[in-house]
Amino acid sequence: MPKSAIFDVDGTLVDSVDLHALAWHEAFLHFGYNVTFEQARSQIGKGGDNLLPEFLTAQQVDECGPALQDWRGKRFKSAYLPLVRPFSAVPALLQRLQANGIKLAVASSAKKDELDVYLQIAAVADVFDVTVSSEDVQTSKPAPDAFEVAIHKLRVPPSDAIAIGDSPYDAQAATRAGLCALGFLSGGFTEAALREAGCMAIYAGPGGLLACLGTSVFGP
Repeated sequence: MPKSAIFDVDGTLVDSVDLHALAWHEAFLHFGYNVTFEQARSQIGKGGDNLLPEFLTAQQVDECGPALQDWRGKRFKSAYLPLVRPFSAVPALLQRLQANGIKLAVASSAKKDELDVYLQIAAVADVFDVTVSSEDVQTSKPAPDAFEVAIHKLRVPPSDAIAIGDSPYDAQAATRAGLCALGFLSGGFTEAALREAGCMAIYAGPGGLLACLGTSVFGP
């Protein structure tokens, strides 16, 4: 049985993927770039450093990237952060894992102040042994940095940790860090996309993993 579980947050512990996509869509339009909601949504799970180059040239990123990200951040916090809701069963799942001796970590592409709010919304602010935000890494997912920092802080080898996320970028980052990954469908990505990215098992969401915990990689 693994000794630690490292969770993503957006789309994994809280229902926020569509809200992030709306904020990015509006930010691109505000700066004159026609990026649809669907296009933006397909990239949620990445940090801005990896999301912007999907739609802008290197010159455009240099010229307006910081201002666009700043506008998006302010728009998300003012209009959409109050709408974020937790997925059911999150506290119960984490409590079960802790009771089984599993160390818990968060590895997110979110900024630290947003991450703190998400954990409060999910009612798990004091549960995690380690938290990693975008400010702790040089490159966001699908780069492995966030998971590598998490296992370093947890003081466990990659073979003793399981990454849990909702996007292909979580699974890709986990694989590159030497971790096995579980996928949640709660972020709206398809099972096929998650398996192709490297997920060893797929669950509907936190409640799905909790219901199947005994037969999962965390089971006896």
